[in-house]
Amino acid sequence: MDIFDRIKTQKGELGQYQSVAHGYFTFPKLEGEIAPRMKFRGNEVLTWSLNNYLGLANHPEVRKADAEGAEKWGLAYPMGARMMSGHTSLHEELEQKLAKFEGKEDAYLLNFGYQGMVSILDSLLTRNDVVVYDSGAHACIIDGLRMHIGKRFVFPHNNIDKLRLQLQHATKVAEQTKGGILLITEGVFGMAGDLGKLKEIADLKKEFNFRFMIDDAHGFGTMGATGAGTGEHFGVQDKIDIYFATFAKSMAGIGGFVASNETVVDYLRYSMRSQVYAKSLPMPMVFGALKRLELLQTHPEIREHLWEIVRAIQSGLKAEGFDLGNTQSPVTPVFLDGGIPEATNLSFDLRENYKVFCSIVLYPVVPKGVIMLRIIPTAAHSLEDVEYTIKAFKAIKENLKAEKYSKEILAKVR
Repeated sequence: MDIFDRIKTQKGELGQYQSVAHGYFTFPKLEGEIAPRMKFRGNEVLTWSLNNYLGLANHPEVRKADAEGAEKWGLAYPMGARMMSGHTSLHEELEQKLAKFEGKEDAYLLNFGYQGMVSILDSLLTRNDVVVYDSGAHACIIDGLRMHIGKRFVFPHNNIDKLRLQLQHATKVAEQTKGGILLITEGVFGMAGDLGKLKEIADLKKEFNFRFMIDDAHGFGTMGATGAGTGEHFGVQDKIDIYFATFAKSMAGIGGFVASNETVVDYLRYSMRSQVYAKSLPMPMVFGALKRLELLQTHPEIREHLWEIVRAIQSGLKAEGFDLGNTQSPVTPVFLDGGIPEATNLSFDLRENYKVFCSIVLYPVVPKGVIMLRIIPTAAHSLEDVEYTIKAFKAIKENLKAEKYSKEILAKVR
């Protein structure tokens, strides 16, 4: 069969919904300056779907730094990959500051977090090595492991007893292959908002010989006494061998970094194909990231306000009987019962009539019969925003209970 003929009928797991969802439930356009209130299809909506945790996207000092970086260097400089002609002192400065912040010997910048994780795993692992990872790991980890031709073991999400069992299996295989063991989990799981059991995993180092890596995309900047992340939150940052995070969440930017000891970072610097063969992170983004990191470190009141908003919306929703799962982070999932018809109408009602925009998640991310509304609180939100949203959620919950969303077709998005 011709490839083009096949994709006409086999549109993929998400693509099958394109004809009815595109432009509204998928690929929606939020317009205007990044803020709690933006325009959606011509209407102002209170948005809870942006990973702008610290509200830095439109911070005046950040906007000034971004503009200054673009004016001074343009978007093309430096031209080329880091190894060839794309290396600068500011790239090095940002790496050194990130390494110090995370309590590691060295760090290396990544053009994109997703691409970076895939490339880290591809570079780090050989066919003899064994990987043990959490079943709730992000897609970038899963895709990176698809490139690993050695053995891998998955343990049920945050199940330490099962993890111990898988480490026993991994140890036996590693002894046969003469390879090493890499254990991967996340600091904050981005959908459910719960935390990886980093302390319990670190304690397993007393029983097993493995290297410990975490993806802390949602923990960097939000968790810990100084915002250094989930390792700091649990007091085990020194037990984490490879620390990975992105700039796309708390830093409201583009790129990411990996931090570890000097030997490992030097190896990755010369081995990661996604960095060796790709253009360097443009200077305005590096210059802007330096300002973002400075604000993150010197203005703890920003993070404190974020947590004020987090506590307010999570406690308020719980008081109204909403199920938020086991979130221990700013990520706020709201679980409701229903299928695609209910989810479609509920989301449409929430956006069109209550003017509240948040992401909606269905099977296979959550079990069949479950609707998850995912709220991302930020330091840019206000307590008034929280109060209004709780009232709106209470109203849609009552509509759902009254079967309004299963009886009526509300969504007419075309």
